[in-house]
Amino acid sequence: MKKALPIIIILAAIVLIGGCGYNGMNTARLQVDNTWAQVQSAYQRRADLIPNLVATVKGAADFEKSTYVQVAQARAGQLRSLTNVPAENLTPQRLQEIQNASAQAGQAMRTAINVAIEAYPQLRATQNFTDLQTQLEGTENRINVSRNTFNDAVMQYNRKVTNFPGNLMAGLFGFKQRPMFQADPGAEHAPKVQF
Repeated sequence: MKKALPIIIILAAIVLIGGCGYNGMNTARLQVDNTWAQVQSAYQRRADLIPNLVATVKGAADFEKSTYVQVAQARAGQLRSLTNVPAENLTPQRLQEIQNASAQAGQAMRTAINVAIEAYPQLRATQNFTDLQTQLEGTENRINVSRNTFNDAVMQYNRKVTNFPGNLMAGLFGFKQRPMFQADPGAEHAPKVQF
């Protein structure tokens, strides 16, 4: 009986650890990491498309570099470097920096498109340009979907980490809450369109 007691204690500890949600928390943490990788992938797609937009505009209009295009390329590079962050290193401040860079990259991209169309109206008729605009719109939608999926995964993970009795196990094994994407300041107000 004395020899079996340590085995019984070990088995009971394994069942207790599993029963308190360690495996569920670990699975949820891995899901957060996976969805963050999907957000990074969507950002990468956007960053890759911006130079294609520039090349398309140059080719269609014999376009010289403008300040707007250079800003768009710089924002794409900035976004590329900011989003190369492992999910476990995301802090609310780091996530805010990424959101700000993403918003700036998106705005720079839209500005470059608008400037190019105003300067070279024949671009509207160029199929490559139209296709690229469609891809960029689709990419922005993918980014939004990826962010929402990430927030869902973070919510599930944070629930496991903060609910009792999982919070006891989370503290014991170092599981910590993760930040979520939030709307940019002022996003709750609809933009005014003026013609």
